[in-house]
This record gives sequence, structure tokens and C-alpha cells, in this order.
Amino acid sequence: MDRFTRALGGAALAFALALPAGAGADDAYGRRFAAKAQHGLGNVALGWQEVGKNALNIGSQHGIACGMTYGILRGAVHAVGRTVVGAAEFLTSPIPTRDYVTPPYVWERPSEDTRYFGRHLPGAWTKFGPLDDGGMHR
Repeated sequence: MDRFTRALGGAALAFALALPAGAGADDAYGRRFAAKAQHGLGNVALGWQEVGKNALNIGSQHGIACGMTYGILRGAVHAVGRTVVGAAEFLTSPIPTRDYVTPPYVWERPSEDTRYFGRHLPGAWTKFGPLDDGGMHR
């Protein structure tokens, strides 16, 4: 990836995350559109943080060896999942839908397992942390 592409992507992400979710939007549709676009861009740019999140959470629950093996592997799967789902969420932001990924950002509710379309991946480790309905009842 060349420097221009990285700089352009970083500038777009900074701009999108700096705006309030409802900036310039007077109606619910506009606010939801902006929030969905922000979720998508944030997850595309920062989905890789799932690796550390899963390694720490699984390591604290099952031991360091499990965290450094299964946690990193599971985090890599979630990183790819969050990045791909983030891109889909950004591309479909004009279409009003429920959240694709819960929690919406990797840093929100870090002790909670990531769910896609309200469903856990096999081997879900959530034992602690608030568990919601996965954004399915909005």
C-alpha cells in the first residue's frame, strides 16, 4: 500500500470518527446513516484490535497458554470478520438495517464476545460483561 493511499484512508477515518453521529442530520434516518457509516469505517480501520482483545480475555479466563494460542487464533478470525462486516456496513450505510456487529466498536464492552448479526461464532467465551440482544431489537 503506497503512502498516498494510507494517508487518504487515515484522513477519511479521522474525518468520519471526528464527526458526531448526527452531524448535519435533522431526522432519524440521517443520524442512523451517519452512525452506520462511522461504525463501518471504524471497524474497517481498527478491526485488527480483535486479536489483542481475544488474547487478553481468553488468557484471563483460561490461562496464558490458551490466550496466546486459541486467543490469538480466534482474534485473527474476529479481526477478519469485523473488517469485512465493517466494509459491508459502510457500503450499505444508506440502507436502514440493524447493526451487523455487536458491540459496534471493538473497544466498547471489551470483555464481551463479538457477535455478527446477533449470533456468536462457535466457541464463544463470553462469561462476563454485559450481554445485550445483539442489536436485533431496535
